[in-house]
Amino acid sequence: MDSGVPPTPPQQYAVAGRIPLAVVVVDGDGLVSHWSTGARRLLGPTREEAVGRLAVDLLPVTGALAAEGEYDSYDGYGGLGPGLDASLNGLTSYPAAGRARLAEPGRERVDVLWWAYPMVGPGEERLLVLAADAAQFVGEDQSVERIAPGFALHTEFPGSDELARRLPEILPSMSVQESTRIVSQVLDLGYPVLEFSHHDRVPVTPDWGVPRRAERKARQEAAEAAAAAGRAVDTADLEQDLEYAAVRERLEFLNEVSGRIGSSLDLARTIQEVSAAVVPRFTDVAGTYLREQVIAGEGFPDGPPDATTMWHRVAVEHVDEPGRWDDVVPVGESMPFPEHTPFFQCMTTGDPVLVPRISEQMGTAIASQFEKRDIRPLISGRSMLVVPLKARNVVLGFMILLRHPERALFNDMDRVTGAELAARAGLVLDNARMYTYQENVAETLQDSMLPQVTPRMAGCDTATRYLPGTLLGRVGGDWFDSIKLPGSRTALVVGDVMGHGLNSAAMMGQLRTAVQTMAALDLPPEQLLRNLDDLAQRLGEHYLATCLYAVYDPIGNELQMANAGHVPPVIVRAADGRSELLDLPTGAPIGVGGVPFRCVRVPVAPGDRLVMCTDGLVEVRGEDIGVGLATLCESAAHPAASMDDACDTIIRSLNTRGGRKDDVALLMARLNGIDPEDVAVWELSREPREAARARRLVLGQLRSWGLAELTETVELLVSEVVTNAIRHASGRSAELRLVRAGSLLCEVADEDHNLPAMLDARPADELGRGLRLVSSLAREWGTSRTTEGKTVWFELALP
Repeated sequence: MDSGVPPTPPQQYAVAGRIPLAVVVVDGDGLVSHWSTGARRLLGPTREEAVGRLAVDLLPVTGALAAEGEYDSYDGYGGLGPGLDASLNGLTSYPAAGRARLAEPGRERVDVLWWAYPMVGPGEERLLVLAADAAQFVGEDQSVERIAPGFALHTEFPGSDELARRLPEILPSMSVQESTRIVSQVLDLGYPVLEFSHHDRVPVTPDWGVPRRAERKARQEAAEAAAAAGRAVDTADLEQDLEYAAVRERLEFLNEVSGRIGSSLDLARTIQEVSAAVVPRFTDVAGTYLREQVIAGEGFPDGPPDATTMWHRVAVEHVDEPGRWDDVVPVGESMPFPEHTPFFQCMTTGDPVLVPRISEQMGTAIASQFEKRDIRPLISGRSMLVVPLKARNVVLGFMILLRHPERALFNDMDRVTGAELAARAGLVLDNARMYTYQENVAETLQDSMLPQVTPRMAGCDTATRYLPGTLLGRVGGDWFDSIKLPGSRTALVVGDVMGHGLNSAAMMGQLRTAVQTMAALDLPPEQLLRNLDDLAQRLGEHYLATCLYAVYDPIGNELQMANAGHVPPVIVRAADGRSELLDLPTGAPIGVGGVPFRCVRVPVAPGDRLVMCTDGLVEVRGEDIGVGLATLCESAAHPAASMDDACDTIIRSLNTRGGRKDDVALLMARLNGIDPEDVAVWELSREPREAARARRLVLGQLRSWGLAELTETVELLVSEVVTNAIRHASGRSAELRLVRAGSLLCEVADEDHNLPAMLDARPADELGRGLRLVSSLAREWGTSRTTEGKTVWFELALP
């Protein structure tokens, strides 16, 4: 190390060391505009001798000086790409790296590593070239494959500020904070340095193991010298060594790529990782296509692909200038590939297809698939390798890999490497595909099991929210529901099956259906939970759930509530805006068995709000649930313009604390009540003449409410329902009730528990058409059992 270089910085920067670096800036005419002190020390000429001269005459490139013996240049990318002269002459528009040998008279030969970064901007500078002595890099435990320039800057360079701002763009692995630190260090030192790390790699590192390639070259030179001297040469051993070294390098490359892909089960991120892993080290352009079923998360594709199969372009990674490929081959486009193309051959055989050089004829044939877009300038003359992305012997997609004409052609070893790379990528993509598919299935199942709650019911407005959990599968057992009951009442339910996954969701669906069925029987809340507990025990001993069941009577302004181990609800009083947790008997969870449930009656006033939720909203691991309940009370009392806004306020208040993994169900009900003036009740005897009386009573009430438009329909339906109760019901009396609340509700209750059934009346039958008439004219109708008997009801829309 040069004595002027400061000691290694603290360990937290993960820096292995610093090495003097040559910094050369080349303008658009190919002339040197900046020549650092490090360039003089490494390459020889002084600043005065270098500035203004052609860069190709001063840097280690293939050219005149190489022919004269001053430079013995290696190809860029260790034989897999263009040399430095291609960058200096403007033949490449992408970052490049390589190695050359500097041999000047009077000094030892020096191996030089170089990096070339094209510069885009308003200034005259067009290329930044960095160079360093390779011997400074390679120690006993160091490989040049692990070294990449972390920063290059010299205070004498007039564009240093601009270059400092662009440092994270030039070196994508560097953070803004790290960039600022290094810039300040270099500016203070006033000395160009190379900072390298054993833990990070940038896209333009010397490829395929420079020291090993140099070692093989030395062996080849030794063999050639021995042959020239007439000594025997074991060419078989030499070829075996070379083949072994090449295969070893390819395997190390594949191992490195395998470590860079598959870090996430997100399909989009996995696609980007696969594309970025091969560009620019293995190829200059990588286009990835997947079958539409894979993208849509529809499961495994059926059958082999054919000429009608649609392929979705999901990624295009390249080293060309930005935007060059975007308009011609945009990401997101779907297209089929005909039989005469190498793409069709790859996707049908499942084998890689190598095209050493795309001819004009083939370029024209490929371009014919792109309507009104000429793709030939982008592909003609390039080497192409098409590799299939397979999983379980099914082709999920393929990758089109292209190399620039200046770069070495794809060969048979590349074909094998590409096939293995694609096989590993295919498995990673299939894992992401299966996860996406299963997640879609789980979310579809969850959505199908959650009810579509009617926002407005008799005397009650509701709003709901559901948030999936952050655990695997994103599906859980939380649910909510609102159920219409006889007497203009509404049942409000929130439940939570313990656990996560499809089993919990399936049990949730069973319990929710059971609650709806038993609510239709108008069971008291405590009896409903008892029956639900019995059902859960029959379903299995491991079935446990919590449930809160409330029945709201808007006419009596009362809540009847029973709790089975659930989070207590919050009531927000309309009179003063005060909120409080309702003190309910907790009860045991559903499925425990042998524990009684109690019902509590809670008086309410019109305008009060009831908030019911699952524990996922208020419970955070490591925090007392009381903190969440207090936050729930506070946020529930916050004024809001609408019910939806009130729900969003609660979610924002409780969902920003972090640590939530459980799913969340939230149900809010505004208890509007029904004004006594909107309710009319009459007692009817079982005399046949009561049907005519019922018609008269209803007619008068409708006129007083200003609903004369409904009189004809209501008279007809009331006559049918009352007549049915008088003729077939047992008991001494019946009750007729009209309720005006968002709609017109008519109920007839009697003491008979037998529910009427709709009959299929024949033309000659005199009876059996009443309920069919009700079904035809009413918006909704139904029957339900009550503790005293049954209720038949129908509903009409208000004019």
